[in-house]
Amino acid sequence: MLDALEVFTIVAVGLMVGVEFSVAFVINPILNGLPGDSAVRGRAHGARMLGAVMPFWYIGSLVLVAARAVAGWHHHGTGLVVIAAALLILSVIMSLLLLVPINNRGRTWTPDNLPEDWKEQMNRWNRFHYLRVAVLIAAFALLAAALA
Repeated sequence: MLDALEVFTIVAVGLMVGVEFSVAFVINPILNGLPGDSAVRGRAHGARMLGAVMPFWYIGSLVLVAARAVAGWHHHGTGLVVIAAALLILSVIMSLLLLVPINNRGRTWTPDNLPEDWKEQMNRWNRFHYLRVAVLIAAFALLAAALA
């Protein structure tokens, strides 16, 4: 049973990290290279779509990691699992305090209603997102090391 929990946890967290990495280093650069207002429309759509899914994925991943920490408390690697959980908590806090407010504004933007500082807001979101991705990668690496 613990083995199944570990596999499910590593897959769920790994996929989430992969999506966030992809947003930072693949999707946003592609959108930014599109002509005209395509980047604004694409980012707004992405904010709506991922904004609906990611809260459940983040919390679900954290619950799985916490469940593994509790279920495997006396097993090898649990200290690393606990640190990974702490990093996931940090990523949720970062999301709520730094990224979600910008995302909530950006999800409503169209080429007709862009604020004057929209590029600055997107650049700020990108910087916070890069930091969050680094935290998520660290959490995933610790989790993988603990469960390997």
